[in-house]
Amino acid sequence: MPRPTKGPRLGGGPAHERLLLNNLAASLFTHKAVTTTETKAKRVQPVAEKLVSLAKRGDLHARRQVMADITDKNVVHELFTNVAPLVQDRSGGYTRITKLGFRKGDNAPMALIELVLEPVNAKPARTKTKLANAVKATAAAVVEHTEPETVVDENIVEEAAPAEEAPVAEEASPAEEAAVAEAEAEAGDTPKADEA
Repeated sequence: MPRPTKGPRLGGGPAHERLLLNNLAASLFTHKAVTTTETKAKRVQPVAEKLVSLAKRGDLHARRQVMADITDKNVVHELFTNVAPLVQDRSGGYTRITKLGFRKGDNAPMALIELVLEPVNAKPARTKTKLANAVKATAAAVVEHTEPETVVDENIVEEAAPAEEAPVAEEASPAEEAAVAEAEAEAGDTPKADEA
């Protein structure tokens, strides 16, 4: 006994269901969009996706496999020559289902199934290197931000002067040495003025 397919059963039997879905897929390839019930749209989607995948291969064996399901040669030719090149860059998801509401007569939920023929817009690949580069950039910005700041304050000059005296003494001119000595003298005079 054949295993029944998952989901709602369409048609009178398995053969009728297969024919119904293949004809719906053929209409989809001919008209690029078909309005049908939600159930039929959901059931025809994998059939159409499989046929488009075969058409993307484009070889003779794939064409014969498609001809086993869709017997109209004009539809197969349309699928292989017009539809397959448009979806060549797409790795899947060749169809789209859009719900349309309910049918007026029997209140059946309707849907539009259509081929997705727009070109693929590849998303930029997010990798950890960008995160690492961002961390490096922020660290460099912090270093650049701290280096240009030079605050002239008497307290800082007193603390920094002993560390800088050795290199400054070798390269400093007599005028610069005099300026450093005056700054130290002023720093020394200021606390005495505060005490008095």
